[in-house]
Amino acid sequence: MILAAGRGERMRPLTDTTPKPLLCVGGEPLIHRLALALARAGMERLVVNLAWLGEQIRAYLGDGARYGLAIAYSDEQPRALETAGGIFRALPRLGPGPFAVVNGDIFTDFAFDRLQIGAADDAHLVLVANPPQHPGGDFGLEDGRALPDAAERHTFSGIAVYRPRFFDGCSDGTFPLKPLLVRAMQAGRCSAELYRGLWEDVGTPARLRALNETGS
Repeated sequence: MILAAGRGERMRPLTDTTPKPLLCVGGEPLIHRLALALARAGMERLVVNLAWLGEQIRAYLGDGARYGLAIAYSDEQPRALETAGGIFRALPRLGPGPFAVVNGDIFTDFAFDRLQIGAADDAHLVLVANPPQHPGGDFGLEDGRALPDAAERHTFSGIAVYRPRFFDGCSDGTFPLKPLLVRAMQAGRCSAELYRGLWEDVGTPARLRALNETGS
């Protein structure tokens, strides 16, 4: 699943007329790069959630045939349901097994075919080094387990694997992801890895401009 429903407030005015996942780095939309990477990893089905200017994303990606993917869409109109709410609404389209989720506004060379999740785990997170705009990080990491707090914290990349049971007890609506992650960590059911390769959160016009200036 690619998360693509957000308004992208920090990216305004660019996102007043273009959804953030369609903003370009090196002449290619962020979501195009992600769809290609997921297809290269051998994934065959993709769900994309939509809200703000979602029809532009639907028109760009289409049915996914050009990527070798079958793309379905999860509509969140009139407004995005936050991360967990959006994934929960899409669960019927994601099937009974574990599934990968990636934020639609990141730029990365992460190889998605390396993603895995243990049989006893409800979630697996990809963490990265803390970027300048988020120096405090999000979660700790010890012996392959994600921790809700630690002396050394890393930033959640927006790349993860979940099992449907991760969302047990939830109901359709707007709700955030972090409380569910903390619940899984406290139960010892959330693994993690630290990725040291290319990863950028394209969250502001300045960061987008910097990426394009480097010729990435």
